Amino acid sequence: MAVIILDRDGVINRDRPDFIKSPEQWQPLPGSLEAIARLCAAGFQVAIASNQSGIGRGLFDHSDLAAIHGKMLAAVTAAGGKISAIEICPHQPEDGCDCRKPGPGLLQRIARRLRIDLTGVPCIGDSRRDIDAALAVGARPMLVLTGNGKATLESGLPAEIGIFADLASAADQLIRDQQQ
Repeated sequence: MAVIILDRDGVINRDRPDFIKSPEQWQPLPGSLEAIARLCAAGFQVAIASNQSGIGRGLFDHSDLAAIHGKMLAAVTAAGGKISAIEICPHQPEDGCDCRKPGPGLLQRIARRLRIDLTGVPCIGDSRRDIDAALAVGARPMLVLTGNGKATLESGLPAEIGIFADLASAADQLIRDQQQ
């Protein structure tokens, strides 16, 4: 079974500059839940790798994050999809951990958990740190223009990075690629 790794904020749901701190603040982007369902129906296992420094900053705690993810998982399930793994980094940027993207730690944890090789695995994000984490492990980075994606694109990216309007268009391309 093929695996795809998604960033959360700005890819699946609306991002907020002041962090998503409660289930009420978590709002899916148009078409994202259906895109996950289509990926699952096409045989992909969907995993999420997400920096969540709001925990390290004391803005919310692990139980708040569990409630947010509960809402997300219920919404994905209701749309016909499934999330196979969620890995988060709770650290602040200055903590120097290896799990915070652009470090490879979150992706490596997903690889161990799902027992996969990350080479060529599609990794969809909206920020340069998502792209850099994917490149660090030999995965296939893909940028969506939702969330921080437009600003990330304007800052310049390597030519081989796939660029898509949103998760739905990236999912459609991956499903087409799989059918060839």
